[in-house]
Amino acid sequence: MIMINPHTQDIRSNAIHFLEQSPSQRLQILQELGLGRYQFLSKIPLNDDNINCVIRFLQNPSQVKFPNLSGADLSGLKLDEVSLIRGNLSEANLQGTSLLNADLIFVNFTKADLRKADLRGATLNGTVWLDTLVDECQLGIGNGLTKQQRKDLQLRGAKFNYLADDN
Repeated sequence: MIMINPHTQDIRSNAIHFLEQSPSQRLQILQELGLGRYQFLSKIPLNDDNINCVIRFLQNPSQVKFPNLSGADLSGLKLDEVSLIRGNLSEANLQGTSLLNADLIFVNFTKADLRKADLRGATLNGTVWLDTLVDECQLGIGNGLTKQQRKDLQLRGAKFNYLADDN
């Protein structure tokens, strides 16, 4: 059994150790810490950005209701139907990430990279898009964006497409 102690002095070593595990081992650790709903952490690559992200989760596992993923590298991952309500994804790399039907209400995407990401069917009410890179980002029509946000995102290169379950 792989154990991570979130209370040890060297939380960075724990984060690195976590990211060195296989996806199934990571998922087991997340479940033991009560973080099983954040299954996407079992998929992220080992790099400095993600070490810092995991440190935030391990330091306060009871405080991650609104996940802080600022600066995380989630590029190219399949995160369909993930729930990141009130998440902080500022400066996160989501390039090419699939977030189909994700629950992203009140997410902060400030300075995030969503180029070629797929957010069709995602719920995006109350999201913040300040300086977000959205070239070729796929968005649905009935996704909770205001008309002004939709216009702004289109002008910056986002594409609006329908999924069968978009409203």
